[in-house]
Amino acid sequence: MSGLGGLNKSPNGVVIGLAQLQLPDPRTREAIWTQTQKIVAMVGKARRNNPGMDLIVFPEYSLHGLSMDTSPDIMCSLDGPEVAAFRAACVEHRIWGCFSIMEFNPDGNPYNSGLIIDDKGQTALYYRKLHPWVPVEPWEPGDLGIPVCDGPNGSKLALIICHDGMFPEMARECAYKGAEIMIRTAGYTAPIRHSWKITNQANAFCNLMQTASVCMCGSDGTFDSMGEGMFVNFDGTVMVEGGNRVDEIIGCELRPDLVREARKHWGVENNIYQFGHRAYVAVKGGAQDCPYTYMQDLMEGRYRLPWEDEVVHTDGSSCGFAPPTRRYKA
Repeated sequence: MSGLGGLNKSPNGVVIGLAQLQLPDPRTREAIWTQTQKIVAMVGKARRNNPGMDLIVFPEYSLHGLSMDTSPDIMCSLDGPEVAAFRAACVEHRIWGCFSIMEFNPDGNPYNSGLIIDDKGQTALYYRKLHPWVPVEPWEPGDLGIPVCDGPNGSKLALIICHDGMFPEMARECAYKGAEIMIRTAGYTAPIRHSWKITNQANAFCNLMQTASVCMCGSDGTFDSMGEGMFVNFDGTVMVEGGNRVDEIIGCELRPDLVREARKHWGVENNIYQFGHRAYVAVKGGAQDCPYTYMQDLMEGRYRLPWEDEVVHTDGSSCGFAPPTRRYKA
């Protein structure tokens, strides 16, 4: 089904490229702009690499690197020059693009944001990371929910970022809102390799959804990101898997029409449907209650683990961040 990395595109196919971008370390506005030009050049490489490619995906931190620097002078905005350059590149090369920015927030810490831009230069999807990787990341918790957009060739796309993918609720929400392909961008380093693989597979299988995931790649002199672009089919099987070669684009043809077919016709393991219709063999339509205590408690604002008082890391002080004093306002 991968169509030899997307070289043999079918009428119903969506060809996605995952860019295992070299991990940068920009610390100034000028360096951010230099890295912007690197990403723009990679958009052109993607088009030359495969004329049938529909969407090129860049990892989380592809613009800012892993410094966790929150200085306002290197943050981006949706109407800033970096995003404008990404839009222009998508138009010039007639390709969709998925990009990562650290977004200035006048009311708190910056957001870790992702954008999907179509081949006309328009924003198709805008997302702020819901689950920053604590205690390491200082980003403001996302406040836009999990949007889904219409993608190339009639597909439905969702975007989550890195640590988001460790929470099964995130992928379930993407599928529940109609996503057939879930993109996961990341800056993960090698210690997360096993968790990366099994969650990409589980997120696909548990929701009858195809997943396309990619990390930054190579070293910035301090951190070593792992690359390892990965496409997983809706049955949980790995379709295409990359290694750790920097700036390599891993390609695959995905078939959202087959996702739709499985969601309609599967009886066994149609988990995304059966979750809300449990035991439909025994009772008409299945039970549609919410038997999960953690969901009920989360809704009521009383989520609390049995071992809550024993948790050691509850702020970012172990990673050099001062304990916050602001309360979150939804």
